[in-house]
Amino acid sequence: MTANPDQPDPLSPSGKPRRRQPRKKSAQPAAEGMPTKSPRAQTSSLESIRILPRTPKTPRSTHRWTSQDGEPLDEVELSLLGEDERRQAAEGASLDDELEHFTHAGAHKPMSAKDKRAIILLVILYLIQGFPLGLALGSVPFLLREHLSYSQLAIFSLASYPYSLKIFWSPIVDSWFLPSIGRRKSWILPMQLIIGSVMLLISFRSEEYINHPAEHIYGLSVAFTALVTFSATQDIAVDGWALTLLSEENLPYAATCQTIGLNSGYFASFTVFLALNSESFATKWGIPRLTLSTYLQFCSVFSFAVTVWLLFIKEDKESAEEDISIKTVYFTMWNIVKLKNVQTLCLLHLFSKIGWQANDAITQLKMIFGGWIAGKWSRGDKPLRPWMYAFWPRLVLALVATLTVYWFPNPPISMGFFVVLVIQTVAQSFAGTIQFGGISAFHTRIADPVVGGTYMTLLATFTNLGGTWPRFFVLKGVDLFSVATCQIKEVGQELSVKASECVSEHGKAACAELGGECITERDGYYIISGICMVLGVISVIFYMIPTARKLQALPISKWRVYS
Repeated sequence: MTANPDQPDPLSPSGKPRRRQPRKKSAQPAAEGMPTKSPRAQTSSLESIRILPRTPKTPRSTHRWTSQDGEPLDEVELSLLGEDERRQAAEGASLDDELEHFTHAGAHKPMSAKDKRAIILLVILYLIQGFPLGLALGSVPFLLREHLSYSQLAIFSLASYPYSLKIFWSPIVDSWFLPSIGRRKSWILPMQLIIGSVMLLISFRSEEYINHPAEHIYGLSVAFTALVTFSATQDIAVDGWALTLLSEENLPYAATCQTIGLNSGYFASFTVFLALNSESFATKWGIPRLTLSTYLQFCSVFSFAVTVWLLFIKEDKESAEEDISIKTVYFTMWNIVKLKNVQTLCLLHLFSKIGWQANDAITQLKMIFGGWIAGKWSRGDKPLRPWMYAFWPRLVLALVATLTVYWFPNPPISMGFFVVLVIQTVAQSFAGTIQFGGISAFHTRIADPVVGGTYMTLLATFTNLGGTWPRFFVLKGVDLFSVATCQIKEVGQELSVKASECVSEHGKAACAELGGECITERDGYYIISGICMVLGVISVIFYMIPTARKLQALPISKWRVYS
């Protein structure tokens, strides 16, 4: 592996050329007309760890280093190699050239049966994650909104945080495994069993939790926090497995699998479940109402069934032969974090979603095609293009959603307004899917397979944090900026009591029991929405898009850690 311009890797601290281990000769020469790929070994942060990554070679430096006796260092390096390796090193294309070759070649090469099976497997594994996430982030808060204030909902929203903090235990998932089972299956199998078991346990008391949430808010939060934690752990293993399941030219479709699987599971647990859970919907179509208990039991059985199916799928031996200690992976992760480009990308993620955060956190409480497009769109030399373009429609749709809430008519709703709601919801979901698929494809492209699960999880952590850390403050802010009173009319007088609880359905019901009526003088939702959208527009123009363009132009070598 040659040096890059910023890190004169071939020279040791003493100034002498660093001796390298000779590379093993290829068992079979490359076929004529096919890209040459040598079975090179790459070291991670500690030289004792070696892995055979499927990534192309590191680009060669344009600066020629020389040894103390004046001999060009490139010749010193090549002298340690065999004849075949010297020819391959001399004629080898740069990492970005080779990656571009695979990008364009993959666009015309038909997908293999192995990759098709891998895509189906990944979609199903990500689907299992979508089930609990759709409940924790969508359906359950929606069902609780009639009984709790936004401040109480903020407590439950903390259940989503483990999915954003999984980086802290991802090195354990990457390093500890049972070779007889497989590096990734050692974690996927038990996590899915636990996910199914937790859902089954919650189902026994789910109706009581939903009908009397104020009494069980902390127990309910703990239960779903545990569920999200186990789902996040399964996600770490699946992300790492995706890097080796798919061939090099089809790696961008790993992000597509995640988009389709997660969104499908989320859609089933949120939109589909809420529709089937509605008494009016069930009555209109003459079908039994789907209770939360029944749906949890269905998800539990599905998780168990997929786990049994995985027992018959063999994980490649090469992904289970590497023995990486937990200390080594944490050390490597720290080296990754120290990369300036990674720091910039993580900062970009932390503030990229604030523009529509009020919409995501509150609007939905008031009222597979995109993933495939994002995967294909991200295969060129500008993988962040869909992520950047989707900023503007998402900000515009956040404004439209806020105006929709403001002008929401009293029932019955006209067909025209209903059509507008459907179009707005579909467009918002499509834009979000495009952006998610684009950034996930970029993560797959730059991640180092040496610590694939940890690297992908590190980047995904900050992506998720960008959508979770503002949520608590947004929900709190609604109550903070809202001004409401409970006006109680008595004989000969009218009593007006300031009550922030009048903002929630629970508060309105409490006021009505006292014979009063809630009057909202100022709804903090619109203030918070305006603040988020203004911050979003400013950050997109002056930081998000310019920074994203610089990051996607960097060579892959800038995202790797070398010993």
